Amino acid sequence: MNRTPRLYALVEELRAAAPRLLTVAALAARFEVSTRTVQRDLQALMEAGVPVRAAPGRGGGWSIDPAMTLLPIRFTTDEASALVAALAAADASAPYAGAARTASQKIAASMTGPASVAAQELAARIVALPTRTAESVRTAVEQALTTGTVLRLSYVDAAGWESDRVVEPAGLLTAEGRWYLIAWCRTRRAGRGFRLDRIAAATPTGEQAPPHDLASLLLGSAAAGAVRPTSLASLTSPS
Repeated sequence: MNRTPRLYALVEELRAAAPRLLTVAALAARFEVSTRTVQRDLQALMEAGVPVRAAPGRGGGWSIDPAMTLLPIRFTTDEASALVAALAAADASAPYAGAARTASQKIAASMTGPASVAAQELAARIVALPTRTAESVRTAVEQALTTGTVLRLSYVDAAGWESDRVVEPAGLLTAEGRWYLIAWCRTRRAGRGFRLDRIAAATPTGEQAPPHDLASLLLGSAAAGAVRPTSLASLTSPS
């Protein structure tokens, strides 16, 4: 058994035993590997965000919270390839890219058989040119959208002019491989789109922003016809 299926199987072994603890020695015997290999696997799961926990001392061992782990997922090879392509688009400049990386590790750990092979082979054939969005900007935008708070931006427009803006975030727009923060701009007193790679700096203010309808802010702009991606339909409630 190679590592990816073993990680998946390790999670399922801990889930099946929960809330009982399993020792490293027992897990090593179960998967016919060394205790050092099991320790490395458990550490990798922890780094990927899987809720495995160790209880030290006599009678201790490892456990997992079954309520916080993925149920077994059976992907077809086409579905696995689609996930690889989607995750590749979530490069370091995309919103929530850090969470996308940890999610991809969890998904990879759940894949077995032909789906796992197809995902690995396609992943080896995808490359991307890095973009210029600073991590600090991406993080500030993520937090402002999650918490509904006002942002102060230093923004460079297409002509190279830099200006300071105070904005009330409403949502995100993706178009032709670029990401835009859609917000009510207090400086311009109108809805505006701010390309993430043109935001030179983003500073959270901590001020709660009033809610804004994303579609309303896009009215009259080149993105007025933007629609919700069909791939997200299952994640959103009916409007």
